[in-house]
Amino acid sequence: MKRLNGILIILSLFGTVVYGQNIADSSRISLGFPVYSQYLQNGLVINPAYAGSREVLSSFLSYRIQWMGTSGSPLIQSLSLHSPMKNDKVALGLMAQFMQYGVTKATSIYAAYGYHIRLKRGKLSFGLKAGADISNTDYTGLLLNDPDDPVFKTNDKPFLLPNVGAGVYYFEDRFFAGFSVPSFLSYRRTSSGSTIPYHDFNQYDFLISAGALVSIAPVLKFKPSILIDYSLQNTKKLTQFDINGNFIIADLIWAGGSWRVSEQVAVGILQFQINQQLMLGLSYDYPVGRMNTFSKGSSEFILRYEFRYKVSAANPRYF
Repeated sequence: MKRLNGILIILSLFGTVVYGQNIADSSRISLGFPVYSQYLQNGLVINPAYAGSREVLSSFLSYRIQWMGTSGSPLIQSLSLHSPMKNDKVALGLMAQFMQYGVTKATSIYAAYGYHIRLKRGKLSFGLKAGADISNTDYTGLLLNDPDDPVFKTNDKPFLLPNVGAGVYYFEDRFFAGFSVPSFLSYRRTSSGSTIPYHDFNQYDFLISAGALVSIAPVLKFKPSILIDYSLQNTKKLTQFDINGNFIIADLIWAGGSWRVSEQVAVGILQFQINQQLMLGLSYDYPVGRMNTFSKGSSEFILRYEFRYKVSAANPRYF
């Protein structure tokens, strides 16, 4: 029973990323940005204004195993599509995420809209997203010492949480910067188990990203970047702070890593640009902090395929 309680505590901590409870208000359901390691190749999960920025129809698949070696550890699968329209000022995108952790299954589906303004050196994009998060918990799969425990007597009612978000994204050949608010609405649970939406500026999360491309040699480039998740709901602190660096070798191999300061996690990343259309990647997160006792780390696998009718090897996209 102690082992079960420990696992449930760990999973509840993960649940705060998307569907967790706030200590100060146990009725509030908080929404946030789930942890990814290769988000730079799938910027739509960070910012809806990223839609269409690759200037082709871009598709992305990822599979993440969080906290390997932990029973009931989270599995996260994501899919995204985005493309500019015939009027290249307008872009559309679609994101879907499927998570399972413990006895909980969660799905998120969002559509994105981007409007691009061409500037002297690059483009400025304004984005909106709308969709819903759905979560369902089934306690029947748990083995309990006390089957009559009232806490696990009935399943949680499924959550259906519609929401909207927005962002701004600037990009050019050798620099990008973005700012977004993933969710404008918050939710609280009533005593009957239903959910009520409300708006509170103090519940916002702000995602800030930026990066650049530095040429070191004809066949070697370096791409440093950062990601900051600043949360007002967590007593105004950094929920996530990543420092990233990738070496790009001959435009074929991307090798680098990240240091997730807020969680004390080191990330190794290796990606292969097979051709102008196909990229494969894998990453491994090694917890340096307290999670090292409970987990063997996290792994993530990605595939990005872009439908190009005209391949331009002279001007590859790095963002």
